Amino acid sequence: MSFDYQSRHIGIDTPAREHMLEALGFARLTDLIDAAVPESVRSAADESLIPPAATEEELLAELATLSERNNVRVPMMGRGYYRTHTPAVLRRNVLENPAWYTAYTPYQPEISQGRLEALLVFQTMVADLAGLKTANASLLDEPTAAAEAMAMSRRISKNTSTRFLVSADTHPQTIAVLHTRAEPIGLEIELFDPTQPLEGLDYFGILISYPGTSGAIPRGSKQHVEAAHDAGAVVSVASDLLALTLLTPPGEWGADIVVGSAQRFGIPLGFGGPHAGFMAVREGLERNLPGRLVGVSTDPTGQPAYRLALQTREQHIRRERATSNICTSQVLLAVTSAFYGAYHGPDGLREIAHRVNRHAVRLTKQLGDMGVEPVSDAFFDTMTFALPGAAAQAVKAIAHVGIDVLYVDVDHFSVSIDETTTSTERDAIVAAVAHVAGADIPRTGVDEDFEGDAAHGSIPVQLHRSSQFMTHPWFHRYHSETAMMRWLRRLSDFDLALDRTMIPLGSCTMKLNAAAAMEPISLPGFADIHPFAPRETVTGYLELIDRLATWLADITGYAKVSLTPNAGSQGEFAGLMAIRGYHRSKQQSHRDVCLIPASAHGTNAASAVMAGMRVVVVACDDTGGVDLIDLREKVARHRHELAALMVTYPSTYGVYEDTISEVCELVHDAGGQVYIDGANLNALVGIARPGKLGADVSHLNLHKTFCIPHGGGGPGVGPVGVGEHLVPFLPTHPLSQIDEAEGAVGAITGAPFGSAGILPIPYAYIRMMGPKGLRAATENAVLAANYVARRLGGHYPILYTGNQGLVAHECVLDIRDITRDTSVTVDDIAKRLVDYGFHAPTMSFPIAGTLMVEPTESEDLAELDRFCDAMIAIRSEIAAVQVGTWGIASSPLRNAPHTAAALLSSEWDQPYSREVAAYPDRGSTRGKYWPPVGRVDGAHGDRNLNCSCPPIESFQ
Repeated sequence: MSFDYQSRHIGIDTPAREHMLEALGFARLTDLIDAAVPESVRSAADESLIPPAATEEELLAELATLSERNNVRVPMMGRGYYRTHTPAVLRRNVLENPAWYTAYTPYQPEISQGRLEALLVFQTMVADLAGLKTANASLLDEPTAAAEAMAMSRRISKNTSTRFLVSADTHPQTIAVLHTRAEPIGLEIELFDPTQPLEGLDYFGILISYPGTSGAIPRGSKQHVEAAHDAGAVVSVASDLLALTLLTPPGEWGADIVVGSAQRFGIPLGFGGPHAGFMAVREGLERNLPGRLVGVSTDPTGQPAYRLALQTREQHIRRERATSNICTSQVLLAVTSAFYGAYHGPDGLREIAHRVNRHAVRLTKQLGDMGVEPVSDAFFDTMTFALPGAAAQAVKAIAHVGIDVLYVDVDHFSVSIDETTTSTERDAIVAAVAHVAGADIPRTGVDEDFEGDAAHGSIPVQLHRSSQFMTHPWFHRYHSETAMMRWLRRLSDFDLALDRTMIPLGSCTMKLNAAAAMEPISLPGFADIHPFAPRETVTGYLELIDRLATWLADITGYAKVSLTPNAGSQGEFAGLMAIRGYHRSKQQSHRDVCLIPASAHGTNAASAVMAGMRVVVVACDDTGGVDLIDLREKVARHRHELAALMVTYPSTYGVYEDTISEVCELVHDAGGQVYIDGANLNALVGIARPGKLGADVSHLNLHKTFCIPHGGGGPGVGPVGVGEHLVPFLPTHPLSQIDEAEGAVGAITGAPFGSAGILPIPYAYIRMMGPKGLRAATENAVLAANYVARRLGGHYPILYTGNQGLVAHECVLDIRDITRDTSVTVDDIAKRLVDYGFHAPTMSFPIAGTLMVEPTESEDLAELDRFCDAMIAIRSEIAAVQVGTWGIASSPLRNAPHTAAALLSSEWDQPYSREVAAYPDRGSTRGKYWPPVGRVDGAHGDRNLNCSCPPIESFQ
C-alpha cells in the first residue's frame, strides 16, 4: 500500500473505488469522468508548471527554507499591525486545534454552540471597548470594515451628499481601500485636517481616526461629531482596541460606528493576515450591520441558546438588494482574539496598555532630550518624530540594529510600541538616532521606576477612560491556564466539526485540512512578518507567493492570478472591477449591465452592485443550466451596455453543462466579458480550465478547493485569475513590496497580499498532490458525489443531472414533494441528522426546499455509506409520518435534535422510544455526539441581538 500524501488525502482506496464504480456501472474512473464531463469542456493534457508531488518531509523542508529567507526583525512600523504574544494555551487549543479550525459557518446553531458563544464573547468585548450597543461577529480587516462603514453611512444618512470625509491622519491602506470602494458607486473621498473645525462642507459621513496613523490622538473629535450630526451625517471612528482600554470610548462622545482590527489581541502578524476586523454600532443600527451577528435565543426547554441572528440578511437571499457582499468573516481569528481578551480580562488588558504607553513616553523623553521631538504630545503607542532632512538616515540606522520603523517623509519617521517591546529595543533606537542626529546618548540607566510612571503619561486628561468594560463573567473566570483550557475544551465539545464527522455541504467543499499543511504557518519566518516590511527582508514570502500564483494560473488557464483578495467576496469584487477597468480603458464606460443566472451564488449580484453594475437576472432551464433562449434575449436587449456575465461552472445545481463555450461566445460577441465563479472548482482541477472554456476572469476559494480550513466561517482567501487583456486591471496596493502595473483598480484589502499568513497551506496542498494528485482529487470527488446520488436517488429525487444522468461533485436532493405530502421540511431532516451524528447538507440553496450534498474526495467509503444509511433511515421515518404512525409534531423528525437532558427527563410522552431518539442508527452507542441544546427558536433570537448577561452557569 502506498502512503504518499495523495493516498492520505483521498479517502477512497482502490477496493472502495472499484465497488463504487461497479455500483455506477463503470469499469474505470476515467470512464466515469468521460461520461460526466462533456468532451468540449475537458482540457487537453499538457505540460504542467506544477512540479511532481513532494512527500510531507520534502514539503516541510521546502517551506522551512522559504520561511528562513524572511528576515524576522523587530517590526515597529505600526499602521494597524503589531507584534503580540499569542498565549500558548490559545495557540495550541484554538489556532492549532482541528476542533476549532475545521468547523463550518454556524448556520446550524444546535451543533455550533461553542463557536457561537466564542463569537458572542468577541462581540461583547468589542462593543464594550467601543462604548456602543452592538458589534458584529467580525469583518475581513480594518480597511474593508471602514469601507463597509462608509457604505452603511450612505444608506442611513439624512444628508444627500455623495462626499465622505476621512481624516488625513488615517492609515494609508484604509484611505486606498476607501477610494477603490467609493468610486464605482458614485461616492467621493475627501480628506480633512483632524486639528481643524469642519466648516462649510457638505458630506453624508465622516471617518475619524482615534488615534491617527501618526499616533496623534485628536482632541477635537467630540466637536467634529457634533458638527457632523448637525449636518445630518453619520460618524464613524477607526480605533484600536488596546488603546480603548485607556481612552474615552468613541461611543461616549457620540460616534455612530466604530471599526478597527483585533489583530493585536493575540494574532500573529502573518505578513498582513488573516486578522479579524470589527464593527460596532450605536443602538438602532443593528439591522444595518454587514456580515454576521450572533444573538441569544432559547431551545424548546427554555434553555439559553445562541444562533446567527437576522439570517435573512445573508447575500444568497438578498442578491442584488444586498447592502454588502460580505458572506464570510474571520471567525477563527475573532474567537482567538476574544479568548485573548478573556484570558487577560479588563485589568490585564489595561496593564498591557499602560506598559505600552509607558514605553512610548520613555522613548519620547529619551529622543526629546536629544532635540528630536514628536509632532504631537498626545499619543498612545505611536509617535511621529521630526528630524529635518535626516529621517531616511535615521530609519536606515535603526534598521541596521535589526529594528524596522516607519519612514514618513524626508523630515519625519514614526515608531510604534507593542506589548512585546523591551527597554533594550527602545535604547537601541535611541542610540541609532543619536548617531544620526550627532547628539549624545542620554543616560537612561535601568527602568527601576518604570512601573511608577504616570498611568496615562501622554493621554490628555479629558480623554481618560472612566467607564467600566468587559464586566461579563466571561472576562473574569478564565485567567488561569487550567480554567481557560477547560473552557476551550467544553466549547469545542459542544460543536460538530470535520474532526468528528463528514460535513456534506454542497458548494462549500469541506475536506481534509492536512496537519502537514497547517504546521508551517506557525514558523516565525511566516508568522512574525509585518505586511509593510522592507522588500529585501521578505524574499521567502515573495517567492512563495509567486510560485503559488503561477501554479494557480496553470490550474485555471489564466494569464495571471492575484492573491490579494482575502475572501471569495473580495475576489468577486476584484474580478468585476478588472472588467469595469477594461471597459473604461476602451472608452466604453457605458457598459454596466451584469447578467447573472437565477441559480448563482447571491454574492455575485451583491458584488456586481458594489462594482457599479446593474444586475439583470437570466433564467435557468429544466436541467439547471443557463437558459440559452433567455440568455440570447437578454444579450440582445442589453447588447450595447453589456459589461459581463457571471456564471458558476459547474452550475450551482451541480451539473456540467455542455453549453458553457456557447454561453461565452454569446457574451463576447456582444462585447461583454465572462466571469466564471470558482466556487465549484473542485469539480474542475486537472480536468478543465476556466480560462480555456472562454472565461475572462474567475475568483478561486482557497478555503474550499485548496484546503485552507474554514475555521468556523473564516479565514478565507479568494484569489482572482484573469486573461492577458485584464492583467493591467488587477488590484494594487500603495505599500506593496512588488512593482505593480499602473492603471489598475487600486487596493481592495489592507495588506498587499491579503491573508498571506495562510498561503503556505494551499502551497503545501498543491506541492504534495502534484499534477496527478490534483486530478485524482477531482475524479474522486466526482465519484463520491455520483455514488451518493445513486444510493439516495431511489429515496429522494435528484433534482438535476447531466450527461447519462450523472452529476458533478455535488447533488441536489428535492424535498419539496415530501414536504407537500407529509409536512416534513428540510429543517426537520437537517436537525434529525444531528441525532445520527452528521452536519446537515446545504439547505434550500440553490432552490428552496432542497438539500445540496457535496461529499468531497476526502471521505472514505465507510463514511459515505454511513451518511447514506442515515438519510435512507430518515426517509423511513418520513414514511412513518406519511402513513400516520407518528404525527409530524410528535415525530422524532420535528423534535430533533434530542439532547441528553431531554432523554434523561423523568417525563417522556413521545410515541417513539428514547432509544429511537438517541440512537436512530441502532449502531454503537460509543462516541455519540450529544447536541448541547434542542432546536433553537430563530424568531426569538432575532429579537434578542445582545447578550443579556445571564449567569454563566445557565449555559452549562
